[in-house]
Amino acid sequence: MFRRLAIIIGGLLAVYIAGFFLFVATLPSKPSAPLKADGIVALTGGDARLDAAVALLEGGTGKRLLITGANKILTKDHLKQLSNGGRRFDCCADMGYAAEDTYGNAEEAAEWAAQHRFRSLIVVTANYHMPRSIRFFRWVMPKMRLVAYPVEPQAAWWHPGMLHLLHNEYLKYMAAVVVTVVDPGPPDGKSRATS
Repeated sequence: MFRRLAIIIGGLLAVYIAGFFLFVATLPSKPSAPLKADGIVALTGGDARLDAAVALLEGGTGKRLLITGANKILTKDHLKQLSNGGRRFDCCADMGYAAEDTYGNAEEAAEWAAQHRFRSLIVVTANYHMPRSIRFFRWVMPKMRLVAYPVEPQAAWWHPGMLHLLHNEYLKYMAAVVVTVVDPGPPDGKSRATS
C-alpha cells in the first residue's frame, strides 16, 4: 500500500515538474514582424513593461494606450516622465486604476476597448506573466484579436529569485486554466465586461 502511494506521488511530482519546465520553455518572446492593432494595453508591474508599451504608442503601433492596474498615487504626468512619453502619450494614453489582479486587468481592458470600439489589442507584460494574461484576456474578450508583446526579465530563469517567481507564476497559470475551463464564458461570445 505504501509503495503504491509512493509511486502515485512520485508520478504526480514528475508530471508537475515536467509541466513547469514546459511552461518555462514555451514562454513567448517578442514578435519579429511589425505590429499593428487598435489599442495597446500595458499591465503594470515593472518599468520595462511601461517603456515598451509607450514606445509602441509613440511609434504609431496602436491608436491608444491603456495602463491598467496603475497605482492610485501615480499621475499620468509622472508616468510620462518615467517612460519618456511624448506627444502621443499626452493625447492617447489612459490610466486604469481599478484592476487589482490579472483578471481585473482583463476586465478593465475589455471595458476600455468596448468604449473605443477596438477589435484588436496588443498586450504588454512580462513574458512569464503573458500566458496567464492572454488566457484571462481571451476569456473576458473571446472575439478580440490579441497580440502578445512580452517583455523579458533581465535575470536568467535559473537564478534563484527568478526561479521562485516563475514557480509562483506557474501555479497561478494552472489556477487560471482551471477557472477558465470550468466556466467557458458567455454563450454568445460577447465580452464578459459588457454582457
